[in-house]
Amino acid sequence: MSEEDPVRVLVVDDSALYRKLVRDVLAQIPGVEVVGVAADGKIALDKIDFLRPDLVTLDVEMPVVDGLGVLRELKKLTHSPDVIMLSAHTGAGAEATMAALQLGAFDFVLKPAADNAEKSMALLTERLQQRVEAFARRAVRTPRPVAAGATARLAEMPSKPPQPPGPPHPASQLTAFDLEFRLPIQAVAIGISTGGPPALTSQLPTIPKDFPVPIFVVQHMPPLFTKSLAEDLNRRSQIEVVEATDGEEVRAGVAYIAPGGRQMKVEREGAKTRVRVNEDPHERNCRPSVDYLFRSISHVYGGSTLGVIMTGMGDDGTIGSKLIKRQGAKIIAQNEESSIVYGMPRSIVEAGIADLICPLNDVGREIVNCVKRSRG
Repeated sequence: MSEEDPVRVLVVDDSALYRKLVRDVLAQIPGVEVVGVAADGKIALDKIDFLRPDLVTLDVEMPVVDGLGVLRELKKLTHSPDVIMLSAHTGAGAEATMAALQLGAFDFVLKPAADNAEKSMALLTERLQQRVEAFARRAVRTPRPVAAGATARLAEMPSKPPQPPGPPHPASQLTAFDLEFRLPIQAVAIGISTGGPPALTSQLPTIPKDFPVPIFVVQHMPPLFTKSLAEDLNRRSQIEVVEATDGEEVRAGVAYIAPGGRQMKVEREGAKTRVRVNEDPHERNCRPSVDYLFRSISHVYGGSTLGVIMTGMGDDGTIGSKLIKRQGAKIIAQNEESSIVYGMPRSIVEAGIADLICPLNDVGREIVNCVKRSRG
């Protein structure tokens, strides 16, 4: 799709109330065209094949074919739209949503309570608009191929002549072996948002079980969802992965996931370092916040930190990364091509503080090599 084309959306939900609510919300977002609705997964698959939408909002729990079943079937289609899941704020909803993200869903939003229509519409508008706009930016940047037999609108859509790529950023040409380390790395701190669960699933399992330092992860997510994420990552990884709990002692070779809806920081207590989880305010509309974590990291680990900023909307993590960078820390940014949303890493690159810029598939290896090189 080009910048001028509307994002064509199919709304799928077994609740007539939510179908109307989502459709009304999408109708208010500039550049969005709702091309249809469906009450279950089977109807949705038929309409996807016929309407060929760019994006589908998909309920997790539905009769006939549920949201996960739809995602599995989409993998078989020539034209496979991106998907934003609509999830209930429950443990079962969180587990199903994690599975959906692993199956390739673009992102998810929580369904607001339906008891207050005005409040529900305001919440859903805020949540959906951010993600639809992020999808549109990515779709323009990395357009999907037009399938054989696609609609005339898609097939005949005028395309701009390809633009020659600009010169590569110097940091994208480097690896850990090109860097000079003044201090041994004592901690790895990761900030990540949209596209995070599959990215973490891809890279955390590459970290060896004898990894000599702790890893702290802020993944923007609501409560319940980070617990499911940590449990899934722990099953897949060589290192231990846990949802952080307040007061626990930090151990090497453990990855601590910030709990959704709460802030996570580290504190020194004598010879020990502990994780602190609290209800401190949102920062830049984020809780957990990457900047909040990195600020505490600067007090405890300072320049002995490796900061990693991966796929995600916005610029959370830039202020904190600047802080530890001034202390001598190294910063890795995920590259544009492999980011689901190139917001957080773009901010790092544009701020001029990225030491390495690498594709997702190299992030784990570069983390391991940076730690090894810094520690001799």
